[in-house]
Amino acid sequence: MTSKNRHLTSLHLVPSRFLIAPDKFKGSLSAPDAAAAIAAGIRRVEPDAVLDLCPIADGGEGFLETLAATLEGQWISCPAVDALGRAIRSRYFLATTPEGPTAILEMAETAGLSRLTANERNPLLATTKGTGMQIAHAISERGVTRIILGLGGSATNDGGCGMTAALGLRFLDANENEIEANPSNLADVRRVDRSSRLALPEIIAACDVDHPLLGPRGATAVFSAQKGASSGTQITLETGLAHLVAISGGEEAALIPGAGAAGGLGFGLLHFAGAKLVSGFDLLAQLLDLENRIKLADHVITGEGSIDHQSLGGKGPVALARLANSLAVPITAFCGQADDEARGSGIFQSLHALADNGLPLETLIANAGPLLTEMVQKAMRNGL
Repeated sequence: MTSKNRHLTSLHLVPSRFLIAPDKFKGSLSAPDAAAAIAAGIRRVEPDAVLDLCPIADGGEGFLETLAATLEGQWISCPAVDALGRAIRSRYFLATTPEGPTAILEMAETAGLSRLTANERNPLLATTKGTGMQIAHAISERGVTRIILGLGGSATNDGGCGMTAALGLRFLDANENEIEANPSNLADVRRVDRSSRLALPEIIAACDVDHPLLGPRGATAVFSAQKGASSGTQITLETGLAHLVAISGGEEAALIPGAGAAGGLGFGLLHFAGAKLVSGFDLLAQLLDLENRIKLADHVITGEGSIDHQSLGGKGPVALARLANSLAVPITAFCGQADDEARGSGIFQSLHALADNGLPLETLIANAGPLLTEMVQKAMRNGL
């Protein structure tokens, strides 16, 4: 342990204080489950340690649950569609706030990758229509004065066109005929008609990354492969998004950090819905009083299923590490897998990956909780 972790006061050993703030391990552990597994590992070595469990989210899956837990309100069920247009029942949280009724939404609830099997992933057809349906429901049925929407975990690469169509925008071809709003059709759009758009309240979009819409750090180049895009498909997707930007005058919006979040939903919200893009982590950090909780800790422990080059774009554990570093509090991360770029970033005091055990992926996923506890226990004995 570091010198800050253990110190003597009046000849008595003061227990170490840990802030345990992981994000989810996608496919295996929720953020609260990951926090519990990490806590169990610490307890095996330091049973008297003071543990502050604080699961986090950065705008992706888990954002809705985490934010709802900090607010007063109720869950609302409403009809929507998934990324492929199939009817689903979805939910959002209606919070009572000083600013009036506020809807807390998570785009992954409708258009998330987790709703599709690997064989169903098709970013040329996947859209954010379901997210738009939720927004419309919150406005028309619940009269909300503010919407907070978490971006991340998407199956889409549509620049938010599905969402905006659900809010009343019309995508028209050269003959002024309406075109279905999906990525495969964007190149045929000649005009976006905003005249019938639903009147919108304040919208705050909580982004899990700081990527722009286009280019080598854009939505298509960085994230579309995991959504099922081939190299050829990526060309079509990028061309379609660039065309949408050009014909709608969205050049400035496309460059804003976060415009590329959730397959470009950040751009659609900013450009077509007047939304404000903020860091999902920063929003939660404020609500969870993270800065003060870090200051009280001797050591911060975080984690996520994968900590890699994408994480360096502003995902939760990296954002947490940067905050901890600024406060001179050491931080250690545990994850399912890590790449060389993350390991060499110097952001964490140390970075431990379950995949380094050499076990098959299926075993790692099925036994993530016990394996994480064992890895934390071993790291504790080695001083983290």
